[in-house]
Amino acid sequence: MNRLGNGRFEAFSAGSKPAGYVHPLAIKTLQDAKLSTEGLCSKSWEEFNDQHFDFVITVCDRAKESCPIWPGQPVTAHWGFEDPADVTGTEEQKQRVFRRVFTEIQTRISLFLALPMETLSHFELEKQVRNIGQPTMEQKL
Repeated sequence: MNRLGNGRFEAFSAGSKPAGYVHPLAIKTLQDAKLSTEGLCSKSWEEFNDQHFDFVITVCDRAKESCPIWPGQPVTAHWGFEDPADVTGTEEQKQRVFRRVFTEIQTRISLFLALPMETLSHFELEKQVRNIGQPTMEQKL
């Protein structure tokens, strides 16, 4: 979001139950995509309790169920993804899942950035952002 948004947004990442480390395959996937991994760390969303956000998007089903109420009534949505850290198999199989989830996230961010935000009401904007998280027919099969 930070790179694709070209300064329009400042994105943060946190979790309901942080692992305490950034998964090495997540670091590799970001580096392979030429994204900076400097300063990345595992953190709880509790660090952002008093922060005002315009958008809060959960990506993990566990977070969706326990997401706190954020001040300021941000647009909220859930974009569920398979947790690549839970995948078992060979290193190559795991890396493939990390790359696939990265691509899926990047696609949804691109759709989000293409929304005509200035012309949508809060209600319509939230509806559109939530629709981005709906599985496609291909994903349902």
